[in-house]
Amino acid sequence: MSNRGFDLDERVAARRDRDLYRDLAPVDRVAERSYFAPDPGAGLPVLDGRQHLVFGSNNYLGLTQDDRVQQAARDAAEVVGTGAGASRLVTGDTLAHRDLEMQLAEVKDTERALAFSSGYAANVGTIAALSPDVVFSDEFNHASIVDGCRLSGADTVIYDHCDPASLREEMTHRAETHAGDESWLVLTDSVFSMDGTVAPLADICDVVEAFGAWLLVDEAHATGLYDYGGGVVQREGLEDRVHVQLGTLSKALASQGGYVAGSESLVEYLVNTARSFVFSTGLAPPAAAAASEALHIARHGECRDRLWCNVAQLRTGLEDLGYEVWGDSQILPVVVGDRATALDLAEAVREQGVVAPAIRPPTVPDGTSRLRVVPMATHSRSDIEDCIEAFRVAGEEVGLL
Repeated sequence: MSNRGFDLDERVAARRDRDLYRDLAPVDRVAERSYFAPDPGAGLPVLDGRQHLVFGSNNYLGLTQDDRVQQAARDAAEVVGTGAGASRLVTGDTLAHRDLEMQLAEVKDTERALAFSSGYAANVGTIAALSPDVVFSDEFNHASIVDGCRLSGADTVIYDHCDPASLREEMTHRAETHAGDESWLVLTDSVFSMDGTVAPLADICDVVEAFGAWLLVDEAHATGLYDYGGGVVQREGLEDRVHVQLGTLSKALASQGGYVAGSESLVEYLVNTARSFVFSTGLAPPAAAAASEALHIARHGECRDRLWCNVAQLRTGLEDLGYEVWGDSQILPVVVGDRATALDLAEAVREQGVVAPAIRPPTVPDGTSRLRVVPMATHSRSDIEDCIEAFRVAGEEVGLL
């Protein structure tokens, strides 16, 4: 009999052989300090006895443990319910969703916003629903943007990372080689999650406008961190030049879900056509309420200032040790080159009580393996100093310093 199934053991073994295998790592709490457990497989986790400083989370403002955010989630669960219970087009559209969307639209300075069940769903659903003829995508865009391009069926043109001149060249070539009217959509992250780079959005807007195209900016790693709790679009004052602002609630906003912000007609269209919205149960009301409260804190509190102070202190300390630190944001990639060295350094840093994950190909290009180091607003000054000391000791152990 023919075997038309899947040899998954062989596939897993192949990933191990290529040094691509990854384990899960359960933690007791999402915070600046956590107890970790080895991957238990199907069993229950058994936590290690040592607490580690966490410098690899996207919980940038440290709001997952904030009493106000937790209370907002509890209140929503008690009053509205623990889950939406249905697609929002059926009975799952609650006041918690509407409050969140009003806040997001105000922060993003748009007519409306729409909450999705995840940032991934927001990207895939929006790009596919817009159904452009051509997409121009930054080479380092997030996987959800890449998958959205594939699902849309559009011709995909890749331009060089954060390079408006490359974008202009690609758009010029397309205009010269393809006659007739086409719908064009340019896609970029604002802050890139593995490199910490910030897209030159004003220059990108200039190029987009020169060709009459539309621009979608994914603010997943920027929402809540810049002016008045907004993203890079708000910092640069580009709200009127970006057609689609998109992001997540699961990073600085300490919750779960995603959003799209834009015109009234954009939101109405997505409500009716974005399959990841139409055919998904609505975002859980406690998640919506937690994100609303976190956004309020980001807008009016001091946590953003504390984050950027920690970023500056940590960057300076790592560079003073002799490390090569990339990025222009809260994400500080410590680039070491080859895969093995990155893994060794991450393990040595962990032995010093600090968790900072190694990132290696194919997630990043060959020769640029790194540790992705990210402080939180809730790290103390001594926490930052402990992280720097851990990198000093670990770097000497693996021969980098």
